[in-house]
Amino acid sequence: MRVSRRLVLASPAALALPALAQDWPTKPLRIIVPFPAGQSTDILARVTAEQLGKALGQQVIVENRPGAGGSIGADVAAKAAPDGYTLLMVTISTHGIGPALYPKLPYDPLKDFAPITNVGLTPQVQMASLKSGITSVKDLIAKAKAGADLNYGSSGNGSASHLAMEQLRNAAGIKLTHVPFKGNADAYLALQSGDIQLMSDAIPGAVGPVRAGKVTAIGIADTARSPYLPDVPTVIEQGLPGVVAVGWIGLSAPANVPAPILDRLNAEMQRILKQPEVVEKLKGLSFMPAGESRQAFAGYIAAEIAKWRDVIQAAGVKID
Repeated sequence: MRVSRRLVLASPAALALPALAQDWPTKPLRIIVPFPAGQSTDILARVTAEQLGKALGQQVIVENRPGAGGSIGADVAAKAAPDGYTLLMVTISTHGIGPALYPKLPYDPLKDFAPITNVGLTPQVQMASLKSGITSVKDLIAKAKAGADLNYGSSGNGSASHLAMEQLRNAAGIKLTHVPFKGNADAYLALQSGDIQLMSDAIPGAVGPVRAGKVTAIGIADTARSPYLPDVPTVIEQGLPGVVAVGWIGLSAPANVPAPILDRLNAEMQRILKQPEVVEKLKGLSFMPAGESRQAFAGYIAAEIAKWRDVIQAAGVKID
């Protein structure tokens, strides 16, 4: 009798999730962006919100919650009700590098979230100062092994631009000195003046200076060339396998959101990311549309955390 009584008590809760998923959505949704308005993550969130709103028949509101490298907004989303009405734009910072860099994040990127899909991808571009005479990864390695004193700039200690160069340096087995700046703008000024010889940045920031001939792109940190800089070979093509540093922005929900809701969101996002107008908007930002299964995106996040943890440990990167 005790067993059957427990089963009877549990059955309404068990039935509630399918009912919730079947009725959902009945009110507006919100997408939390853990970064300031106007940045790439925010822009992709607004594109996503507009199209999801049309698909779901409900308003989708973008809510910016910046601070602490994205961890404030991510924590708010992690603690939200798992009812499908709160979503989060996740990035390589919040769910890739951050978990490996900060040992005491207020959220667990794997346990506290249910990945929906990756939205946009943009690889890092390794660049050299015109004054350095470096025009390829081969040139870089040769100069470094000949004893040249080579510095590279980044947008800050532990940033994607920092770790992308550390990944390259480690793969090449060369010595490079890291010079952190307060942001990429300052690093670009130093690169163009020749005060530093190297830096890395994602395609959206790199494509302008490269096309203008202000810096030399020496390699794309991806498995394939970028359509935005098609003449620049990948680092892998130049003999360094495994050098892949791709920035990404995706969509997740709090853990324990019913699977039917997550499946619908994934299906809608995959459809949205194939729409010509959305593809053009992402291309305008120099992003490549993604769109993959929930399971594939979950695996991708786990692999990113593991990869960047290895890079951080090998480089001995510490955050003060």
